[in-house]
Amino acid sequence: MFGPALVKLVYTCIIVGSMATEFEKVFEWKQLSHAKLPDFNKVASDGIPRLLGDAENEIFQAYNNVPMGATHHKNRVFISIPRRRPGVPATLNVIDLSKVVKGDRSPALSAYPSYLTNALKPGFEADLNRLVSVYRTRVDACERLWFVDTGMVTYPDRELQVQRPQLWIIDLKRDKLFHRYTIPKSIVAEGVGMVSLAVDVEQSNCSAAFAYIPDLIENAIYVYSLQDDDMWSYKHSSFAYDRARANFHVAGHRFEWDDGVFSIAVGPHDPATGSKLIFYHPMVSTTEFGTTASVLQNKSIALSNNYEGLFHPLGDRGPNTQSTMHHYDSLTGVMFYAEVNRNSIGCWNTTQGYGADNHAVVHLDNRELIYPSDLNSDANGTLWVLTNTFPVWLYSRLNDSDYNYRLWRQNSSVAIQGTKCEN
Repeated sequence: MFGPALVKLVYTCIIVGSMATEFEKVFEWKQLSHAKLPDFNKVASDGIPRLLGDAENEIFQAYNNVPMGATHHKNRVFISIPRRRPGVPATLNVIDLSKVVKGDRSPALSAYPSYLTNALKPGFEADLNRLVSVYRTRVDACERLWFVDTGMVTYPDRELQVQRPQLWIIDLKRDKLFHRYTIPKSIVAEGVGMVSLAVDVEQSNCSAAFAYIPDLIENAIYVYSLQDDDMWSYKHSSFAYDRARANFHVAGHRFEWDDGVFSIAVGPHDPATGSKLIFYHPMVSTTEFGTTASVLQNKSIALSNNYEGLFHPLGDRGPNTQSTMHHYDSLTGVMFYAEVNRNSIGCWNTTQGYGADNHAVVHLDNRELIYPSDLNSDANGTLWVLTNTFPVWLYSRLNDSDYNYRLWRQNSSVAIQGTKCEN
């Protein structure tokens, strides 16, 4: 699969399929709200500690709650809000679609699994039974919700590693904690760079699951084995950002970023290697890279530090195609990209060579599709995309009388109709 035709870089312009079916807008919010937010100013018997001292930052401040991740599973959407500013009462939230009133385009959130689990302790005291800051989540084939709690608040005037970063796994059939793994200092000192993950597991063997966790700051990929309850790391030159692609222009704001490896997608089984293909890219890059699951899952290879030739460049998507998340859809054989620098969702049919001439756009909107922060698929093959206008929030100020956050969806087969990604 990773042969010369795929590795060859192509820099021609992307040809956009004019007949692509755009995504459906499911919800949109001017500002987020909570359905039943506990009263943090009163002493109550609800088991939630009162907020004192520095931890008063949890008192809800709507403007500071920017959704970064969205994952759908069986009529529930899990929304993650990292603690980048004070006033975030819950970093992990849920919307029960069955309870959303018809016509409500801006439903309120509820903390998941509870407000107690999401509550910061007074004085930022560490408590590994609680969540500090979650960026994105994923649901595996065994109906388990996986995510990394970075354990870190990153306020403009204060960055603090409250506790060790942890990998959480929640059984969604029972809404109970399935497993939790504390990431040791021998792997990484701070958790701030772990903003996404990919889960590799077969429904027939749920215990043999692996999580692949990119670290955009350390330029590393951490691999966790559920069966061994162990983690190891890879560092490679391809995990670093591309200085030539560091310039962004989003919603009128020009800036430079240096985010390294950001998204990992689990691809199809490759007969040539006898393993699944693994795709990855830094966000500040337009190049896609690849390796295999058999490489990542081999701790001995990781410890040997002799793996430079086991990670390969596949090709370049073309100018302005910097991407946050991407996802391989097994139903169509198509890779979908959340392209933040041109407000679009892109696609590539993996049966074709990797290059700009084989990429297409399935949805582009310079007004409403601003900064697609998350993209993934549910068990039914429906793609879900979250857009959050993040650079405007970061560098200036959002208009809180306008819609700033949107959740989109589309069937993967429908999305590529009329484009070169269609089989």
